[in-house]
Amino acid sequence: QVQLVESGGGLVQAGGSLTLSCGASGRAASGRTFSLNGMGWFRQAPGKEREFVAGIRWSDGVKSYADFVNGRFTVSRDNAKNTMYLQMNSLKPEDTAVYYCAVRPGTYSRDPLLYDSWGQGTQVTVSS
Repeated sequence: QVQLVESGGGLVQAGGSLTLSCGASGRAASGRTFSLNGMGWFRQAPGKEREFVAGIRWSDGVKSYADFVNGRFTVSRDNAKNTMYLQMNSLKPEDTAVYYCAVRPGTYSRDPLLYDSWGQGTQVTVSS
């Protein structure tokens, strides 16, 4: 089992930036085992379904983004710290949501149902 904890959310004006972090801990988050996983960032706005934002394959850093990101966000990882990041620039009011990180075996997926473990979420609010 992997425990995930997000941080870094907050209130920012449109056009601003935030960096979210997702730290992984637990027995399954150590060593070679964790390198066999994929991780993803998702978000959920009130009244909307949870949607894929970005994903990264832990073993080789291969990344993928949702179309709406359009070059504004960057997902990255720090192997030594078992931490995934989401650098968000040029934020828009429509980016307002609770952001979640998740982990699954193999590579990332755009389907939230395929993930095993989730963090508690961190609120991102972008004012106009």
